[in-house]
Amino acid sequence: VQLQASGGGLVQAGGYLRLSCAASGRTFSSYGMGWFRQAPGKEREFVGGIDWSGGSTYYADSVKGRFTISRDNAKNTVYLQMNSLKPEDTAVYYCAAALLRWGATMTTRYDYWGQGTLVTVSS
Repeated sequence: VQLQASGGGLVQAGGYLRLSCAASGRTFSSYGMGWFRQAPGKEREFVGGIDWSGGSTYYADSVKGRFTISRDNAKNTVYLQMNSLKPEDTAVYYCAAALLRWGATMTTRYDYWGQGTLVTVSS
């Protein structure tokens, strides 16, 4: 599967953005999806994930209550709604797919990655 992330940009602290990740292929509903981010000079870190049906989600503590993941299997797309953004949320955001797996927070558990989209939050 190929993943294409979009929706990044520049936003002021307290603002919001919605990222999208469009997937190719006909088996999108077989993949657990995750969002990760990588700030300059830091390792890639888990942000949140969602199961195949969209019925279960889980988040890193740093974004819990501010970010929401959803998916539309009919559109082969997963979303990351980011509210109450903070300067420390500035990073390149990546979507990732894990075949027949969900709940993973480690990058090594994901099979496919999108190219990333830059989110910059100004103070």
